[in-house]
Amino acid sequence: MTPQAGVGAPGTTGTGTAATGTAATAAAATGTAFLLAAAPAGRGRAMDAASVLPALAAVPPGVLTGTGTATLVELADPLDPQTVLTRLRAAAASPGPLVLCLAGQLHLDRRQQLPHLALARTTPATLRYTALPWHWLAVELAARAPGTTTVVADLAADPAVWERLTTAPGFLHLGPGPTLYGRVTPAPRRGEPLAPTYLRSWAELWRSGARLPYATLHAESAAQAAATATGALLLAPAPAPVPVVEQDPHPAILAAAAAGRHGEAAAVAAAWEREALRRHGPRSAEAVHWTEVRADLARLAGEPARSCELWLVAAEARLALGQRTDDTDVEGAVDRAHHQWERIGDRARARALGPLLIALRQRVPGRRPGALAALTRRMTD
Repeated sequence: MTPQAGVGAPGTTGTGTAATGTAATAAAATGTAFLLAAAPAGRGRAMDAASVLPALAAVPPGVLTGTGTATLVELADPLDPQTVLTRLRAAAASPGPLVLCLAGQLHLDRRQQLPHLALARTTPATLRYTALPWHWLAVELAARAPGTTTVVADLAADPAVWERLTTAPGFLHLGPGPTLYGRVTPAPRRGEPLAPTYLRSWAELWRSGARLPYATLHAESAAQAAATATGALLLAPAPAPVPVVEQDPHPAILAAAAAGRHGEAAAVAAAWEREALRRHGPRSAEAVHWTEVRADLARLAGEPARSCELWLVAAEARLALGQRTDDTDVEGAVDRAHHQWERIGDRARARALGPLLIALRQRVPGRRPGALAALTRRMTD
């Protein structure tokens, strides 16, 4: 398959399996606890998300992650999705257990039909630019080792998201790697914002000192939260599909892309990229192929900056493999990076990627006359 596919934020209500390992291994590991609570300011606030942070922050980070030591990252009502993505990417890069606690509200991007986690400046008109796309979580967590990532979410859903969840419970799927526990409630149309009672119950159980299994924490918290908010949808883990090496994964990825499940498609592609790296090494055509698949998935998901980054990586990898600068695959990767760069709406992000693209264009001018000159001219505008 030529690099094509894509998918939004779909999948199944749960994902992954609980982390396992000996007590000695867990005690020796260093974990990361990532606390994110966000909701729009003003009348758009459907959940008092940040109110749960003091209770969570009072729990020793090592208790949150089940490790001897842990790093704590706390974001309260952040303003910019790129800032959240940067912090999340850094946390996801840590090899130890990662526990991601989310409190907030979900809104549907009606253009792409993708759920977003609202941030402090999010409004219905600015959703695509000021909220965190849910499938970004799936993409960033996809590269982590299976069994090392747990997501605990307490969310309020706007009517459009709630309708999708009632007909497609897998709408918030995060891929085969992370284990997802959560509660989603319909956002109130008026009145007081919802309280994150489900996640607060997790914090209280953690603070009690009992090292309970995540499944038990979920069941206890769901029961307590039901007393204050009925009709909620509970998210619990489902068995993770195991890739079959002999099976061609591309049709499934394409099917997910066609259905708009960009997070699922990206997660599956990332899993196969990890398998290619394990079996063939980073300097292999197989690994490069999956980087290119992920680049095209980002294009289909409407993320030109991410797509540009991945095409740049693929082009450099092909050159490192000894392919000529006029090789069709090398030229194609650079051309696609250039094409996606021209579609980046964030000027700062485009300027950050511009020098990397220019350096590649100088080595790989391609067959489109004036491409380098046009790129250089746009960078100086």
